[in-house]
Amino acid sequence: MRGVETVFAFFTKEGAQYLPTPIAMSSWSPTQVSGPAICGLLARELDTRSPGPEFVPARFTVDLFRPVGDDPATLRSTVVREGKRICVADAELLQRGEVHSRATVVYLRTGETPEGQLWQPGRELPVPDTPDTETGAHPLFKSGDGAWTKDFAATQNGARKAMWQNMLPVVAGEPVTPFQRAGMAADAASLMSNWGTAGIGYINSDVTLTLARLPEGPGIGLIAQDEVAAAGISVGAVTVYDRSGALGAAVVTALSNARRQVDMRRY
Repeated sequence: MRGVETVFAFFTKEGAQYLPTPIAMSSWSPTQVSGPAICGLLARELDTRSPGPEFVPARFTVDLFRPVGDDPATLRSTVVREGKRICVADAELLQRGEVHSRATVVYLRTGETPEGQLWQPGRELPVPDTPDTETGAHPLFKSGDGAWTKDFAATQNGARKAMWQNMLPVVAGEPVTPFQRAGMAADAASLMSNWGTAGIGYINSDVTLTLARLPEGPGIGLIAQDEVAAAGISVGAVTVYDRSGALGAAVVTALSNARRQVDMRRY
């Protein structure tokens, strides 16, 4: 396994290579990099393609079609289109010369809000009372009307779930940007929509994050909105928010992984 146990980040950087640390490993396998780490690294690469502060990364889609192992990884990216109001960029994560994950970001230029009233759903966006002071602190979970807790066992039930977290740095020695923070958090849409009484039996193949604005401050939350499953395929949706309100939404599609179902009570 690559990395050093004491490194408080998902990756270290050596030249053009990114080495996953032990904290980047997933619950599915001790040699497989987790979704938040992958999403964060691709968001970091696409951050470099931002056309400017007046643009918002309004859609970020990550395709997780091949496991990312604990080998060194490299990145490459390109600008697909750079217009006055819409910009698009692609990125790829490679290991041993093969593409293991890819991402696309659509940047939209901000402007004035059109006049008129629009329908919006009522939103329950719970936030913890505790301040967001510790970077990478253990996430907090909420089930139904229950209190916020760090206890995985107490959250393994059939109730609607919410999660609040302060994300780790993507690369050691670098600050976490708002886009990276949102991109990493979005992968937990699978956790929020697919975590039931027996643990997690689906592994997501992709995640799409949509943002009307970037998060303010370190804390970011997800709350489950919908889950549809049939014949081993699941689609889950969550609202993404911070202490100021909703940011956007995230949707994941996932495949049944019933033979390797993860019992979250062991964490």
